[in-house]
Amino acid sequence: MLLSGRDTGQEPVRAGSRADRLFTPAFWFLLTRLLTVKTPMGRRVADQFRSRGLPLARVRRKDLAAAGVERVPRTAGVQDGMPVLDDGRVLEVANVVWCTGFEPDFAWIDLPVFDESGAPLHDRGVVSSEPGLYFLGLYFQFAMASQLLGGAATDAEHVVKHLASRPAEGRLAAGGTRRLAKDEIAA
Repeated sequence: MLLSGRDTGQEPVRAGSRADRLFTPAFWFLLTRLLTVKTPMGRRVADQFRSRGLPLARVRRKDLAAAGVERVPRTAGVQDGMPVLDDGRVLEVANVVWCTGFEPDFAWIDLPVFDESGAPLHDRGVVSSEPGLYFLGLYFQFAMASQLLGGAATDAEHVVKHLASRPAEGRLAAGGTRRLAKDEIAA
């Protein structure tokens, strides 16, 4: 079995270990309260991690090796239906499981809601320029933990509070259709 892609590191302690139980509460506080888009330290860390991804969680490099997983360079293309690695090797494999990993793809959204780098313009997932468009689970949406379940839950709560505060005519009516305001109805 082969695992293609760059090595993003691993968590410093084994999940479930004594060290994990001791340090996780402090680490979670760091991920959810200190490393946010609102703090200088959080913005600095976001810039550093944005280009390299987060480390492996709950899996150690040696566990992968013990299971017979061989790390190979990033897959750069395809030749005759076979994956081609960054180093030029062509892998003769029977199956490929393709995981996009750290690169979000917003190509299907044809709205002017992105900055010059292609990142969504939003405040904690709320896109003010396009009412009704929201994001969840983005890397560093608000905090370093935003792409993790616990962090995404906090961001989702913010989006739901925003939705609940909107006037009734802007919300979805029963059945999933939105009631149009008078100025939105074409003559």
